[in-house]
Amino acid sequence: MHVHRFEKLWFGASLVLIVAFIGTIVYGAIGPGVAMVGDDGGTINAATVSDGDFEETDNFRSPGVYESSDGEGVDVYIVARQYLFNPGTAQPIEVPRGEEVTFHVTTADVTHGFNLAGTNVNTMVIPGQIAQFDVTFEETGEYGIVCHEYCGSGHHTMAGQLHVVPQSQFDTTAGGDN
Repeated sequence: MHVHRFEKLWFGASLVLIVAFIGTIVYGAIGPGVAMVGDDGGTINAATVSDGDFEETDNFRSPGVYESSDGEGVDVYIVARQYLFNPGTAQPIEVPRGEEVTFHVTTADVTHGFNLAGTNVNTMVIPGQIAQFDVTFEETGEYGIVCHEYCGSGHHTMAGQLHVVPQSQFDTTAGGDN
């Protein structure tokens, strides 16, 4: 059986493209440090989040910025609601540069998104679930918080701010008021 030279050429080109596509997937999974958010954040009763009675739960505190229990970094507790982030929308979240920041994000009403514009921080916020992930910001600056999951008629207005400040300007004594 004779295979025409143009068929050989297209066969070779298609093999090169398949290998290139697989290579980009492998690089994307390994290279830039993209990782899936684990389920180690746990769950929370959505009614507890709606009521704001966070004293009843062991794995979620009142929304705010707190020094972590081990003294290394800070914990940020955020509640996403239609159509705001608490904290983040009315008052920017302030975190220190160069320290590990552990985000704990949940919602009680509908599915939201949590995306820090200009970073690779991006997760879904599902009612009854706590999305927990760690980030270290190496540079100071301001980042916009964007909801990237359609959450209702006011979705386009749901935004917030995160400020990364130098260690010397970060106030750890403010606790949940940051």
